[in-house]
Amino acid sequence: MSEELDQLQHRLAAFAHERDWERFHTPRNLAALISTEAGELLALFRWDQDALNEQRDRVEEELADVLLGVLRFADVADIDLISAAQRKLRRNAATYPVESTTGPDRPSRL
Repeated sequence: MSEELDQLQHRLAAFAHERDWERFHTPRNLAALISTEAGELLALFRWDQDALNEQRDRVEEELADVLLGVLRFADVADIDLISAAQRKLRRNAATYPVESTTGPDRPSRL
């Protein structure tokens, strides 16, 4: 993982340890946390299509919550996020080749 993400993950683990929260940080609970935080991010855009500009601080805060949840989950589950993301991008490239996914009537996908 990148040095900055690795440091952030270590700080997050220390934060949880200092508060004795490790016992609550199960994969199931962390997956629920990620989903909840992603829902809070989505809720900002529900009635405000311009939330990124009008509520930027809140958007950044919710996005940070999602990232922290993902980092904590990866740490607890011993998942190398960078390797997993690289594998997923390669799989997506094979599943959605450029020639079959571009054009005005094609949906945009990750």
